[in-house]
Amino acid sequence: MRQEQRTATPEGPFQPLEAAALKELVRTNDVVLVSAVGALLDGANIHHLVFDNNMSIMDGSLGVLPRRILVHEDDNLAARRLLTDAGLAHELRDND
Repeated sequence: MRQEQRTATPEGPFQPLEAAALKELVRTNDVVLVSAVGALLDGANIHHLVFDNNMSIMDGSLGVLPRRILVHEDDNLAARRLLTDAGLAHELRDND
């Protein structure tokens, strides 16, 4: 049975967290790039999540499996603009 993720909101505690509201910004196995993108987003106060960060356990710490950086869809354009201005436009995933 799959457990639904929940988060506290101003409307009340533990409202459902909708995965559809997240957009993939970058997918890479370069841990330095993950750190740099995270620092840029933090500096711009854009909340983000790094998925698959601990998947290296599965691949024997070889770094083969990419990490994904996701942002809320409301922050997607600002995050893309930020990374483009930083010269990282070539790292952005397609904006679907």
